[in-house]
Amino acid sequence: MSENSPLPRITFVLGGARSGKSLYAETLIGNMENPVYLATAEARHSDDRDGEMAQRITEHQKRRGPQWQTVEEPLNLAGALSAQTGSPVLVDCLTLWLSNVIAAESDPGAETADLVRALEQAAGPIVVVANEVGLGIVPDNALARAFRDHAGRLNQAVAGVADRVVFVAAGLPMTLK
Repeated sequence: MSENSPLPRITFVLGGARSGKSLYAETLIGNMENPVYLATAEARHSDDRDGEMAQRITEHQKRRGPQWQTVEEPLNLAGALSAQTGSPVLVDCLTLWLSNVIAAESDPGAETADLVRALEQAAGPIVVVANEVGLGIVPDNALARAFRDHAGRLNQAVAGVADRVVFVAAGLPMTLK
C-alpha cells in the first residue's frame, strides 16, 4: 500500500507473535483524525502472574500516544464495533478476543458470525489484527487444538469480508489480498 492510497473499509493484518503486526496496523490509521483503539486484552491478575500482559498493554498504550481513544471490550466485539461511527477503528486483537470467548464458554462459531456481520455493516475504515496460529506443529492437547481450529476459521471468515489482507513477518508487510 502506498502512503497516498486510501485505506480500504476493512483491512485485516495477520502475523505471528511479535511479528510487528500491531505496530504496522497502528501506522495505517494512527495519523487519521480521532482514531479508536478497540482493545480485547485484559490483564487478569490470576492469569498474569508475572505481569506480562499488563506490561504488553502498557507498551502498546505508550507507543500509540494520547491521540487514540481506547475502548476496552474483551467479549462483545460485534457490539463495540457497531457502536463506532465515523472514526477509524483498530481492533487488536482477534486472537485474544477468541481466548476470552472460549474462557467465557461462549460459542466461538456464533460469536464469529456476529463479528463478521458487524464488520460487513461497519462504515470503516477498520483495521483488524490477529495472530496466525496455524503454521506450527499440531498442539498436543484437545483445548489447544480446538483453539487453533477456531482461530483458523475466525481468520478465514474475517479475511473473506476484508478488502485488504496483509501478513506481517519480521516487521515486513506482505499483501495477500
